Amino acid sequence: MISHFQWKELRNNLVRREWAFSFYYKGTFYKGTYYKDGTIEWTLKEPENEKEKVEQQIHDLMLYHIYEDHNPIS
Repeated sequence: MISHFQWKELRNNLVRREWAFSFYYKGTFYKGTYYKDGTIEWTLKEPENEKEKVEQQIHDLMLYHIYEDHNPIS
């Protein structure tokens, strides 16, 4: 399970949107860049055995935090 997930917007313009992210997975620290098209570029290292599973979790977290509106209805 991913823990301590953090993200920060790096670029937001008409051409590109990208975010830095970091998290722990099974006690190992991972870091990377998430692009608007869903591409993930790993900065430190990639998860070895469960890369697809971890990347899907990152996509879900980014959709939750960036693209979905979670403001209460007034």
